[in-house]
Amino acid sequence: MAAQDAAMLEKCEAPNGTASACGSTVKLKRELGLYSAVNLILGVMIGSGIFVSPASALEHSGSVALCLIIWTISGIISLLGALSFAELGTVVNKSGAEYSYFQEAFGKIHKFWGPLPSFICAWIYVVILRPAEVAIIVMTFAEYAIQPFTHNLQEDYKHMVIKLGSLTALLIMTYINITSVKLFVRVQNVFGVCKVFACLVVIGGGLYEIARGNTENLKKGFEGSTTSPGGIALALYSGLWAYDGWNSVTVVTEEIINPSVNVPLSISIAVPLITALYVCMNVAYMTVLSYAEMISVPAVAVAFGARVLGPASFLIPLGVAIATFGCAMSVQFGITRVCYTAARGGHMLEVFSYVNIKRLTPAPAVAFQAILTSIFILVGNIRTLIEFASWFLWFFYGLGMVALLVLRKTQAHKHRPYKVPTAVPCFVLLLAIFLSVFPIVHDPSIKYLIAVGLMVIGIFVYTIFVYYKKTPTYILSKFTFVTQVLFESVPPSGNRQD
Repeated sequence: MAAQDAAMLEKCEAPNGTASACGSTVKLKRELGLYSAVNLILGVMIGSGIFVSPASALEHSGSVALCLIIWTISGIISLLGALSFAELGTVVNKSGAEYSYFQEAFGKIHKFWGPLPSFICAWIYVVILRPAEVAIIVMTFAEYAIQPFTHNLQEDYKHMVIKLGSLTALLIMTYINITSVKLFVRVQNVFGVCKVFACLVVIGGGLYEIARGNTENLKKGFEGSTTSPGGIALALYSGLWAYDGWNSVTVVTEEIINPSVNVPLSISIAVPLITALYVCMNVAYMTVLSYAEMISVPAVAVAFGARVLGPASFLIPLGVAIATFGCAMSVQFGITRVCYTAARGGHMLEVFSYVNIKRLTPAPAVAFQAILTSIFILVGNIRTLIEFASWFLWFFYGLGMVALLVLRKTQAHKHRPYKVPTAVPCFVLLLAIFLSVFPIVHDPSIKYLIAVGLMVIGIFVYTIFVYYKKTPTYILSKFTFVTQVLFESVPPSGNRQD
């Protein structure tokens, strides 16, 4: 850091050893317009799943026709959930999505229990789930990015190269997210266009095969369809997991230009667009690949490309690499805002709510997420955490619907520029309850016990460090000052929200 910046921080030092903004307005700015908001949703929702492993829904549904219905219904459900969150975003008008909604709806109900849902949400998302998810996504990126150069490498060396590639990719996306929101927007917009192009390449290949009369697999229709409610539920679970990320624009509400208009509008554009892309891509896959091939190949899109695209088949691994890098960067962008908002609410270290005085980015929060993600990358074997990610997600989505209904009662007179019919959050809530309870009943494995255990640990952390405030003040003040100097960061205007 430049000497004058260090001097400025020392001059602005508060009594507790931290630095303040010296009365200036330092905060995140609204820099994401409608196009960028749509691209953010595309960036998070379109990851590697639709290219690598979209066959889980087919395996559980048993037939081509039922599988396509599942993909369509999953898209509709995602749209309903996203529109419900859009109402919450326009009412609460804070970044952080579920965290902020829980704070607003439940925070003042009880001194101990009221803020607890918000803390558990931040604890699971910020410390565990999202860093692990980003780690897996960047490792997938590295695997496909280095694929043309590692054919002759032994497995041990290949794993090492993948980890090095993952850490390099993480460093690049962290640099982007620390440097400038505008830089993130530019990169994200380019990657969003590339992702859609990659999807259209697959769809175009499928249309070409259909035009040639290759419809043998599609003609099987409902043949082999499951009649088991459990099978249908698992197929739906797989479809909904592929659509996850529909709430991403509400995570960054404070950085959206004109959020009361652009939040619901971006959702109304992006989620139906992704639904159409996903359904059409599955039609393309199932036109070219048989049921047995779909559920057995390691990467469906790569097998599809090898059979249909010929010399242009390299576009598929390239598309997967672009999709995964863009997805990881967007997920990191979003979860740093949850970390930033939770720190403002007193549920994370306060320094993670500080903003870089020049770039106006939450630099300490971005760096914290990068450190957690790098740990998960080095550990490597973290897929067990992702196995119950859907359970956590739908648990919190359901609680989000409860928050919406509570706010309609407690803040009935508050202006709502956008409002969904009451039946919509009620339906999403019932579905969330089903998706939270069904997996435990259907497959009562230890992973759900681990999930509950992580929440219990979160309650202990909340009780000691948040409720009773048993923190090493001297050490934290020194850590805060060092972090501020390192990242040129100061508290934003109106920092604490508890």
